[in-house]
Amino acid sequence: MSIITLLTDFGLNDEYAGTMKGVILSVNPSATIIDITHNIDPHDIIQAAFTIKSSYKFFPKGTVHVVIVDPGVGGSRAIIAIEIAGHIFLAPDNGILTLLVEEGNIAEIIRVDNKKFFLKSVSRTFHGRDIFAPVSAHISSGIKINNIGTPINKNELVKLNIQEPVISDKGELVGTIVSIDHFGNLITNIDSNCLKIFCRPDAGKEPEIKINNSKISGLSESYENSALNCPLVVIGSRGYLEIAINCGSAKKYFKAEKGDTITVNLLPNPFLST
Repeated sequence: MSIITLLTDFGLNDEYAGTMKGVILSVNPSATIIDITHNIDPHDIIQAAFTIKSSYKFFPKGTVHVVIVDPGVGGSRAIIAIEIAGHIFLAPDNGILTLLVEEGNIAEIIRVDNKKFFLKSVSRTFHGRDIFAPVSAHISSGIKINNIGTPINKNELVKLNIQEPVISDKGELVGTIVSIDHFGNLITNIDSNCLKIFCRPDAGKEPEIKINNSKISGLSESYENSALNCPLVVIGSRGYLEIAINCGSAKKYFKAEKGDTITVNLLPNPFLST
C-alpha cells in the first residue's frame, strides 16, 4: 500500500485539495490519499509545524507526507524532500519541518529540482498541483528521493525561530498558544516533559495556569473531572498542555488568540502533606 498524506492551509471551499488528489491518482492510481487537514490557518507555518510533528508518527513507515503552507510559492524558496524515521516529507523549504528536523534521525535531504517529475506546465501560484502532487505520487510509486533532485546538507535548510517555553525571572514557566482546534481548545507549546521537569523539584505543589486575567488550579486527567462549561487544563492527545472548557470553547471563554502567553506557577497543594 502506498500512502500519501496531505496537510495544507488550502481549506475545502476551493478546488485546490481535490485537484492535487486528481494529479496524484493520475500518476499512481493505487495511491491511498489521507487528509490530515486542509484547515491550517492561512500562511501559519508554525501551526503546521506542530501539526505534522504530532500526527506523522501514527502512519506506517514509508508514508509520503505532503506538507504545504507556502506563502513564498513561485519565489526563490526551494522544495525539499526529507526522509526522517522511515517517513518521507515533501514541503517548501520555509522552516515548516523545523520541529521534525530537530528530532534528528534524518536519512537524506533532497532539493527537489528534477523537472522530469513535475507536470509539463508549472504555475507560479499552484506548486501543490504541479510539483508536490506529481512528485509525491512518483515517490509513492517507488522512485527514490535521490532521483528527484540534488542532495543538500541539513545546515542549508531554512529554520524557523519557534518560541520555546522559558523560565521567567519570577520562576514561572512561560509558554504560548500555538494552535486553537475546532472545539476552541487552546493548545500550547508546553509539552508534558517540559511540565514534568518544571514541577518535579517541588513535591507537594501543584501547577496553577494563568491565561490573560484568569487562573486555573491543577491539571485534569479528563474532561469529566470538570463541571459543564467550566475551564480545565489537560495534557492533550498531542502531548502538549491544553486549556479547555468542558463542552464549550476556551477560545471564546477566555477571548484567547494564537500567540497569547500562558504561565504556570507552582502553589502548595492543600491535599498533600508538607
